[in-house]
Amino acid sequence: MIVGDDMKKKNLVIIIVVSVVVAFILYSFLVLYPRIQDSLDHMWDKPVIYLYPEEEMQISVKLGNPDKITSSYPLYENGWNVLAKPNGDLKDIETGRELYSLYWEGKQSYPTNLDTGFVVKRDNVIPFLEEKLEVLGLNEREAEEFIIYWLPKLQENKYNFINFASLEDINKNMPLEVSPKPESMIRIMMQFKGLNKKIKVKEQKLVTPERKGFTLVEWGGTQIK
Repeated sequence: MIVGDDMKKKNLVIIIVVSVVVAFILYSFLVLYPRIQDSLDHMWDKPVIYLYPEEEMQISVKLGNPDKITSSYPLYENGWNVLAKPNGDLKDIETGRELYSLYWEGKQSYPTNLDTGFVVKRDNVIPFLEEKLEVLGLNEREAEEFIIYWLPKLQENKYNFINFASLEDINKNMPLEVSPKPESMIRIMMQFKGLNKKIKVKEQKLVTPERKGFTLVEWGGTQIK
């Protein structure tokens, strides 16, 4: 009888320990690390493309999923053909208009990874973006234009979950075909979701790209609903 009682106690202890472990795992995923779900019902907003050749040259830029484009300037038909200068000034060869970037918007084609990111309080949005955009390879002019566009949207929320899509995910959603081929290609797509309260997420590790030779830079973003 004593042996039987001991076995029951051991089994009870095992059940309690397993229950605690399972509860902690569920708590971690649902409370500490709630997963931000991505879907295909939103847009890549205001991607703009800058071109910085080492010398003045004609450049062709084509988007790999043109059927996903909802807006563009100059109007995207079979691609863009521009005359580009080292300082980033562009001229549309077809119209002769002076430009500083190429703009498009489009529907998301594939879900992206949102397992990591940052939670940023409204008052900290500006220093956060200044720091992270520098890490991601933008110069001050490009970062300023990024911040000016996205700041009002981010400041609508008390907190924001922010994630920067990987180059692999960006290329999957909208491949770029550029001729001549850039030596450096920096593509930044910020994904964000407004939050009413702070949550804990696994911090995303960012890598600084090398910026050398003929460089293409693109930034844009999307709001996760």
